Amino acid sequence: MAMIALPFRDREDAAKALGDALAKYRGHDPLVLAIPRGGVPIGRIVADALGGDLDVVLVRKLGAPGNPELAIGAVDDHGSVVLNENAERAGADRTYIEREAARQLAVIRERSRRFRTLKPAPTIAGRTVIVVDDGLATGATMQAALQTVRAEHPSRLVCAIPVAARDSLTEAAHYADEAVCLATPTPFRAVGVHYKNFGEVSDDQAAELLRASPGAGSTFGRASHAVRVPAGTVMLEGELAIPAAAQGLVLFVHGSGSSRHSVRNRHVAGVLQQHGIGTLLFDLLTPAEDAEPRARFDIPLLARRLEYVLEWVGNQANLKRLPIGLFGASTGAAAALSVAATSGDRVAAVVSRGGRPDLVGAELLAQVHTPVMLIVGGSDWRVLELNRSAKTSMGLWAELVVIPGATHLFEEPGALETIANYASDWYAQHFRSAAMAAANAV
Repeated sequence: MAMIALPFRDREDAAKALGDALAKYRGHDPLVLAIPRGGVPIGRIVADALGGDLDVVLVRKLGAPGNPELAIGAVDDHGSVVLNENAERAGADRTYIEREAARQLAVIRERSRRFRTLKPAPTIAGRTVIVVDDGLATGATMQAALQTVRAEHPSRLVCAIPVAARDSLTEAAHYADEAVCLATPTPFRAVGVHYKNFGEVSDDQAAELLRASPGAGSTFGRASHAVRVPAGTVMLEGELAIPAAAQGLVLFVHGSGSSRHSVRNRHVAGVLQQHGIGTLLFDLLTPAEDAEPRARFDIPLLARRLEYVLEWVGNQANLKRLPIGLFGASTGAAAALSVAATSGDRVAAVVSRGGRPDLVGAELLAQVHTPVMLIVGGSDWRVLELNRSAKTSMGLWAELVVIPGATHLFEEPGALETIANYASDWYAQHFRSAAMAAANAV
């Protein structure tokens, strides 16, 4: 296989290329097993590309004494340990290995509880199984994963990775029927060196990708650039993506306990970008603030932060002429509506996904003179009633859209796609109106 140019742009870039390299398995109903956490975005995209199922294989590397980043082996969810040749040289005696294996096994069991609540473990016997990760350094984790899967008797076992150390790939290949790797650079150094964007994948992100409908992974890590927005005494971290000839910019106002890394909002953002709409995903709270549940429901604070972001956008030469939309979720929707009520014509349109407009109050909602689409799951009974009441307060400025059968997180197949399409049409319609009004005012 011809080697690919490095570095990869991000995990999405690598996963798409890996999916192409595995094209012969398309239509054969493969089971793609990802090694958490970095392998899950890779697995989501590969599974979608091949028309297969996605799940995880739970293994953890064993860190060296005094240097946890150096792998001396790995342990699987059955407690079986695989050791590298460097284990003894690194000072790992039997007592240390047992203690480290027990510690990592506890992490595996916690992840098992977290991920296995999403769906039961898949049947491996008799299936083509493709084990993926974002790269191989020592290869111990992949070796443990392959041995774990082999014990379940797949009909064919494939090891698939974008980039690997050559020797580690050779060792891992002994445990598979086939090894597919896009690049084996020398010297290897570390996996992250071979990616321009190699951000950490959280357990929440991995869980959301595992339960997301097919296609959700294609927006994870989409090309964008990091921005920092001053907001009084703090800096807000964000990601800005502006397509060519963008027709407007949507600010994502995240809800309680969520962040710019929300896979659901990133999915919607990716669809908007495909429709020529720019997106800015940012964190309303600092990590320390987000640790306080009360801050997540402090709507005046969240609204002030959003005002700072609007001010920042207005001071950017490449953004200030774009019509602005707000996309709010949960408590973030309340902040978005609060700002819309007092923003005059600065905001062209608002979309609320499973929002809490009741936290704004009927008096302030009555002051909203911006087109608002309230999207609620048909099975999210309590929030649906709150949104019906909010629509009454906003009158003709609000439209309520109910997604039949959807729950609060819109995890049902097709629900996120439906939301993204509604939002794209809503913003496109009102961005055109805003652009025409601006042109007529000149």
